[in-house]
Amino acid sequence: MGTTPTRLSKQARREQLLDTAVAIVRTRGADGLTLVTLAEEAGVSRPVVYGHFATRPGLLLALHRRLDERHRAAVTRALRSAATGADAVARAISTAYFACATDMPELGAVTAALKGSPEMEAVRHDSADRYAELMATVLRPYSPLAPKDLVLRCAGVLGAADALAAELNRRRATDDEAVAALTGLIMGSLGGGAESGRRAESGAGPAQSEAGAGPAETEAGAAGAGLGTGPAGSGVGAENEAGPGA
Repeated sequence: MGTTPTRLSKQARREQLLDTAVAIVRTRGADGLTLVTLAEEAGVSRPVVYGHFATRPGLLLALHRRLDERHRAAVTRALRSAATGADAVARAISTAYFACATDMPELGAVTAALKGSPEMEAVRHDSADRYAELMATVLRPYSPLAPKDLVLRCAGVLGAADALAAELNRRRATDDEAVAALTGLIMGSLGGGAESGRRAESGAGPAQSEAGAGPAETEAGAAGAGLGTGPAGSGVGAENEAGPGA
């Protein structure tokens, strides 16, 4: 006796389609992802896919949001378990950043596919702002800079991180070299260099009260909550608010 397939809720179907889209990009590249190929691979009718994403750019934008949220979630988890100290936090950020660049090549492929799209530019700016805020939040106990100035420096460091990730993916740098380079750039952005980290670690100066509680854990937790990163790191909330065809 046959069984009737379980009917998925709209949200569960969207998750299934995005999972399938990730698999398509990983095996065929972003050029291989269309609404038609997604429907075929997911085993659903084309109207179902069109009902969720409407257009190919809409699908790519939703997929980018999901991968970007997962990237930030991985960085946030790494920071929660990082040791106290400027160098330890900087190294945790760097290690998690490049681990994601290696483990999620689909993010770069989707970003490239959307290059030149006005919608994508807005998404990229929002993503960069969130990353810079996250970094500044966990690094603040180790820097004498004003919050606005530290955020600006973190934004600059993230630009360098993207360039280093490109070098890593082109095999022109090793994982250790990329992590060391980004860690050095983060430390140099703190304003006062390594002395800022030593001051916070020794309990001297204005960073004492914040550093004593293990800033990498407490600050990252708060920042992660603001980013919408749950235990699964799926970033569903962001997709529902802004994803086309939701």
